[in-house]
Amino acid sequence: MPIPTRFIAQINRNGGLVKEWVKRKQMTEFRAWILLLTVPLLVVALFLWLAPPRHNPFAPIDLTDKLGLGTHAKLERARTHREVCFSALDSAGILYTPLEDAPKSEKCGLRNALTLDRTLTPYSATLQMTCAETAALYTWERHVARPAAVDILGSPLARIETYGSFSCRNIAGSGRLSEHAHANAVDISGFRLEDGRLIDVKTHWKQGGPEAKFLKRVHKGGCDVFSVTLGPDYNAAHKDHFHFDMGDGRVCR
Repeated sequence: MPIPTRFIAQINRNGGLVKEWVKRKQMTEFRAWILLLTVPLLVVALFLWLAPPRHNPFAPIDLTDKLGLGTHAKLERARTHREVCFSALDSAGILYTPLEDAPKSEKCGLRNALTLDRTLTPYSATLQMTCAETAALYTWERHVARPAAVDILGSPLARIETYGSFSCRNIAGSGRLSEHAHANAVDISGFRLEDGRLIDVKTHWKQGGPEAKFLKRVHKGGCDVFSVTLGPDYNAAHKDHFHFDMGDGRVCR
């Protein structure tokens, strides 16, 4: 029995409506995806345009600028761009002696490195570090350690006590080279104040009082600046100092 013509026409009309509905649904989904992708990009672009340079990771590196959301990203950029890094040190007024790059065949070698001659605060030992480590140390010293000493302890820093930086050795208890072996780390053991007091990591970390508060703040500030910050709460090997390095990854312990 043949299908009546009016039924065929109705089926065709319904089929056309279904196709139209599907087409509109696909268009709506497409527009939704465009909106979903465009809005975050616009927000990021607006942030980068309006945010102060210290929050913009793509802004020129200025080590005298206060800490911000973009600080660590800029220091990471300094690690991979030699000219940018040394230019930032020069602009900040840091005095240093550039060191010749060691052959890549050397197990422990100084590359993109320097001897620190003078910064805002004297150090108790001569420091040979990579440019990026120097930039990070200066940033931490200027924007974290020095203000914290005055704010919490009521006295400016006279000297920062250090166990040194470059040392061809493995990480304690492992077979892997330490960042010290690449001059990309520094160990800080204490702080001498202008009023004569010595704030010692081993002595004061768990003692309580303003000394411990100061040490906790400079440790936390290290986490904001360096790639890796380790202190007494990490393990026994760090019971008497802070380890700051600009290696790979992010660790705050």
